[in-house]
Amino acid sequence: MRLSLLGVNHRTAPVEIRERFAIPESRLAEATERLAHFPGVDEGMIVSTCNRVELLVSSVNGRTDLRRFLCDYFKTDVSPYEQHLYEFQEREAVRHLFRVAASLDSMIVGEPQILGQVKEAFAVARGVGAVRSNLNAVVTKAFAVAKRVRHETQVGSSSVSVASVAVELAKKIFGSLEGKHVFLVGAGKMSELAARHLLAHGAGSIFVANRTHDRAVEMARRFEGEAIRFDQLYETADRADIVISSTGAPHAIFRREHGLQFLQRRKNRPMFFIDIAVPRDVDPEMNKVDGIFVYDIDDLQSVVASHLTDRKGEAEHAERIIETEVDKCLARFSEQEIVPTIVSLQEQIETIRQAEIDRARGRLGAMTPEQELAVEGLTKAIVNKILHTPITTLKSAARESESTTLEETIRRLFNLKSDTHKKDPPE
Repeated sequence: MRLSLLGVNHRTAPVEIRERFAIPESRLAEATERLAHFPGVDEGMIVSTCNRVELLVSSVNGRTDLRRFLCDYFKTDVSPYEQHLYEFQEREAVRHLFRVAASLDSMIVGEPQILGQVKEAFAVARGVGAVRSNLNAVVTKAFAVAKRVRHETQVGSSSVSVASVAVELAKKIFGSLEGKHVFLVGAGKMSELAARHLLAHGAGSIFVANRTHDRAVEMARRFEGEAIRFDQLYETADRADIVISSTGAPHAIFRREHGLQFLQRRKNRPMFFIDIAVPRDVDPEMNKVDGIFVYDIDDLQSVVASHLTDRKGEAEHAERIIETEVDKCLARFSEQEIVPTIVSLQEQIETIRQAEIDRARGRLGAMTPEQELAVEGLTKAIVNKILHTPITTLKSAARESESTTLEETIRRLFNLKSDTHKKDPPE
């Protein structure tokens, strides 16, 4: 098994770059299926959130060109974005996956949403048949590692998320949210989190608009708000002081001309837009309109800094857990990969043993049951002693870089078939 991971995230690229590679939830299954059928890919999954897009694949016969997949899927040349991409192989890919699942690579260290997002990506991949034995094992392990980090550290002790930080920013802008009218554009999980935080901090009323109106109605009912039909968005958005937008639309839904219209109807009372969507829902040009204040996902970084400082010690503890679990994971996978060779060696020697016993019977004639048991015991003991050293050496070497060379040497010495160990273990 060879693991590869290619991605772009909030650390390596601004939102205007990340949105070029964002894959909306509605297209994730189709994109994952295409990745699984891309040349060289045996298994694959895609994590696409507001802060990252990552391709994780397993390949039995060598590495695959994941940059070419991005070129083909997005129909664009990715070379201009090379400085923003990162690629990990084997150990580094496993470590990165574990850190992502444990929320150590998040904009807000310890935020709980990323684990759910990775689980959703995993479920999508399983649903289209893109995940089988290898990725299933490593991703399932990542979930277990994330759980251990949560239980053994305080890295996620306070309920912090992009949504809560967005609300914190709104409080800094307005001083108080008491009596402020809020418009949620998009009825997804992020919007729901924002609504909970806003109400907890005194927001007066909530309007909800979503392309699927039933979802808007459902969310509005939960928060005693008002559902607005999406086609009435521009006619009603000026009723809000704060607009939090997270729709997953492929292009901006709020543009400069909309901002001018809103301010005119509001008699120039300011409006505050928090755009937590990738691709962005609010055109950056809106920020040039006097009285309109726009903050996107990257603007939240200044608020995040204080949370990172508070959690530094716990994050270091979590990093040590990650390193330990990476070692265990790779050792287990290495041992699993060496198992077919060990089984093949044992079968080969057992075949020789049985053949020699049959040949001896022809010369010795009929043996009593006691003699049969004695011969069986003697020959098995000899075989076990002969196999002990090569098997224990193979198991020890499985954790080291020379394991492949030693495995091939054993196969050549004992004339073992070279293709049996290339197959995936049964699920």
